[in-house]
Amino acid sequence: MMPLLYTMVISMEVVIKNIDEQGRVIIPKELRKRYKIKEKVILRSGEGKIELIPLEEKELTKYFDSVTANIKADLSDWHKVRKELRK
Repeated sequence: MMPLLYTMVISMEVVIKNIDEQGRVIIPKELRKRYKIKEKVILRSGEGKIELIPLEEKELTKYFDSVTANIKADLSDWHKVRKELRK
């Protein structure tokens, strides 16, 4: 019986960019659009390389009104509410 050989093909686009005097690199518009890069990215370094990861925006409104607390303080006095929540 012949052993099965598996090959993995990784498609990768390579772009060479210049770094300006202030250390900036321009991410091409096509890549920003493809990876939905808006304003922020994560830079991760290690093993001799730097990775640029798009920062995903989280929809926080789904968490509104999802926390309950038994508070006796007047909600208009935030200092008392915060003090009571720390108990």
